[in-house]
Amino acid sequence: MSGYSAGAKFVSYEEEGRRFAGQILDQCNAAADRLGVQAEAVHLENRKPAEAIVELSKTRGCDLVVMAAHGRRGLARLLLGSQATEVLSFSTVPVLIVR
Repeated sequence: MSGYSAGAKFVSYEEEGRRFAGQILDQCNAAADRLGVQAEAVHLENRKPAEAIVELSKTRGCDLVVMAAHGRRGLARLLLGSQATEVLSFSTVPVLIVR
């Protein structure tokens, strides 16, 4: 064994996840800045993307959710699921899906 307890490995895993999410969100913020778009990138831990989007749209008082979709159809959509479909189903504000 490596000498780490299961708890230490889990903490390390979570920390690595936070670090990686921070890097991705920093890249998103930088891209928005380059385009002159005001944006706020947010990371909600331990949430499915659709749940986090719906929750944030409520708590932030959004009047529109805009999101991209892969445009999968048929069996691929059923097997892979669709965060866009979930957001459409549960959002209390309008959702614009861009392909």
